[in-house]
Amino acid sequence: MNDFLVIIVRTIILYGVILVVFRLMGKREIGELSVLDLVVFIMMGEMAVIGIEQHKDPILHTIIPIAVLLLIQAGMAYISLKSRKFRSLVDGKASIIIEKGKINEKEMKKHRYNFDDLLMQLRQKDVNNIADVEFAILETSGALSVFKKDNNMKDGSVTIPFIIDGVIQLDGLKESNKSEQWLRRELEARGHKEIENISFCSFQDGRFYVDYIDE
Repeated sequence: MNDFLVIIVRTIILYGVILVVFRLMGKREIGELSVLDLVVFIMMGEMAVIGIEQHKDPILHTIIPIAVLLLIQAGMAYISLKSRKFRSLVDGKASIIIEKGKINEKEMKKHRYNFDDLLMQLRQKDVNNIADVEFAILETSGALSVFKKDNNMKDGSVTIPFIIDGVIQLDGLKESNKSEQWLRRELEARGHKEIENISFCSFQDGRFYVDYIDE
C-alpha cells in the first residue's frame, strides 16, 4: 500500500513541476511549437514517467534534470530572440509552396511535403480548389498559411521582411528584386537613417512599414 501512496504523491508533485515549467516556457499553441520546444517537452515527459515508475529513487533525480532542461530551453530561446541566424538554424525557415498561383515542387521535395499534405491543409483552411490560391507558405511550425486570389491583389502582396532586428535581409531584397542601395536610399528619404535601430521593416503594395526597436 505504501508503494501506491508514494506513486500517487510523486505523480502529483511531478505534475505540479511540469505545469510550472510549461508556464515558465511561455504560452504557445501545440501547432506553433518549435523543434526545440518539442524535444524539450518529449524529454520532460519521459523523465516524469521514469520518475513515477522508479519510485524508490529520490524524486530530486527527476526534478533536477527537468530544471536543467528548462534552463537550456530558456537560454536557447534567449539566443534565438537575439540572433536570427541561430533562430533559422534551430527552427528553419518558412517556405513558399505556392507563389502567384504556381506550385513550387522543388520546395515541396526539399521538405518531403507531398500533394496529399498540401490538399489536406488547404481543406483545413476551407480551400476546396487549389486554383483559388495565390500564395501558400509552409511555416516553420508545419502550419500552412494560405492567401486566396483576389482581383484587387497586387503582385508581391505577401509581407517580405527587408530588415529584422537592425539587420538588412538580403534574401528578402533579392526576392523582391530590390537592392540594398535602393533600400537605404528610400529609407533615408523617409527619415529612417539609423537602420540598426529598426526592429522590422517591410515594403508591400508600394508602402513601407517601419517599426523601431523598443527603448
